[in-house]
Amino acid sequence: MHRSAVVVVADKTSLKRPFIFANAVHMALCSFMLTMTVAWHRDLIQTGKLVSTVSVVIMYLVEIGCLLLSVIGVVGACTGKRWCLILYATGMAAASQTIIVRTALSYQDVYEKRVVREETKLLSMMPLTGTSKANRTLLYSIQKEFECCGLIEGYKDWGASIPASCNCQYPGKCIRLRGSATLGAPKNQYVYQEPCLHVYVSELKLAFSLTMAVQFGSGVFWVVLLVMSIKLMGQIKRKQEFMALLLTNRYVPGAF
Repeated sequence: MHRSAVVVVADKTSLKRPFIFANAVHMALCSFMLTMTVAWHRDLIQTGKLVSTVSVVIMYLVEIGCLLLSVIGVVGACTGKRWCLILYATGMAAASQTIIVRTALSYQDVYEKRVVREETKLLSMMPLTGTSKANRTLLYSIQKEFECCGLIEGYKDWGASIPASCNCQYPGKCIRLRGSATLGAPKNQYVYQEPCLHVYVSELKLAFSLTMAVQFGSGVFWVVLLVMSIKLMGQIKRKQEFMALLLTNRYVPGAF
């Protein structure tokens, strides 16, 4: 009677099911991120855009590695193989430490230096009336995506040649040109009132902040999984020792 009661209590206090569930969620997230990376990489190749090969390889390695680690962890939890959990814990420790430290150290560079570089790049296109065709194409896409016009003074930056990407159909974001406002501008034309520089930089900062938050959150989640795996290894070890005592008839009630 004592033996059966102890076994039931041990099963109820096990981290096995929560650990498997957490890793199932982790595998789903890794699979989603891997799918998005493949789609993004394919789009870059089709559009002919240049991207660092090292960055792409690192993304694939991290996502595939984390997916495989979760599989190993689930196998270890289901079969009770401690070496699987040891491998899992080692990988999670390395991954969580790397991403947390890297995020903390690179925040200043990503949030400030890259934003300043993009802002300087846009400002170098001024005046827009004499900018290159490639710069015009880039600005057209920015204006269309962020619903803005020009860079600093709005539609005035384009002079008399206001592009179609500045045309506005949303009353709250439009300004009405009456012909004399800009030399040569079509009479009663509606264009976006907000200049693009501020809008674009704000969206860029938000995107970088979200990226940093996701990276840091991933690191914290991996630390939680690491702690769970260590605790689960301890439970598996105690259960194996307990079963060994039962088999040798040397079990003492209250020892576990």
